[in-house]
Amino acid sequence: MCRHLAYLGPAEALGRILIEPPHSLYRQSWAPRRQRYGTVNADGFGVGWYAEADPVPARYRRAGPIWADQSLADLARVVRSGAVLAAVRDATLAGADAEAAAAPYAADTWLFSHNGAVAGWPDSLAPLTRTLPAADLLSLEARNDSALVWALVLARLRGGDEEGQALADSVLEVAAAAPGSRLNLLLTNGETITATAWGDTLWYLSEPGRRTVVASEPYDDDPHWQEVPDRTLFAASRTDVLLTPLKEPSTASATAPPKEPRT
Repeated sequence: MCRHLAYLGPAEALGRILIEPPHSLYRQSWAPRRQRYGTVNADGFGVGWYAEADPVPARYRRAGPIWADQSLADLARVVRSGAVLAAVRDATLAGADAEAAAAPYAADTWLFSHNGAVAGWPDSLAPLTRTLPAADLLSLEARNDSALVWALVLARLRGGDEEGQALADSVLEVAAAAPGSRLNLLLTNGETITATAWGDTLWYLSEPGRRTVVASEPYDDDPHWQEVPDRTLFAASRTDVLLTPLKEPSTASATAPPKEPRT
């Protein structure tokens, strides 16, 4: 459905992370090696990054394929960052939201991406909209499954949940409402990376104290890449990596009444 990547480490030009590796995210837009669903990611792309001493990320997003954007090469050559999240998109359903539907989504200090698809969208998640304040629904960036999943995650983050808890609870909630969904989520605040492997591929490359890269698939042939097992929560800082198994949602949680809206 999509390919995405997050990086934490020494400041690098965006091109060193996204374009130059032999199997880079740029190349994965037309020639992914491990994509299970779809073959070409040409329905938009986005890059988010953090500038030094600024906790609020910047973004560059477009509705077309990444290889057709003539401005990206210059941008990627001169912009440097030590924290990046980027994605190329293969849309589940065609829509009219243009670049607003392209990850990364952003709010406050966070960047977010969803690789996958919600089964039975949109009807399957209609009950979960009752857990969100009306203002959150009215302010969705796009009318797709990823934007609503992001709204569920963001409500938890703003409610005080730490990143791993927010992702895990959101995945279990959506999986209970829409069994068969693919929910590889990726989140960063510029200092940590949190992700879920749920129905699609996820890999990481970690050099403690130097850099951590998390991606849908390896961007080179470094033998130190490790695959994240399915149904796993991944959490990394600049020095540590932690993998925690996620359990399938229970029948009880799948049939539980909706929660009251968060305030």
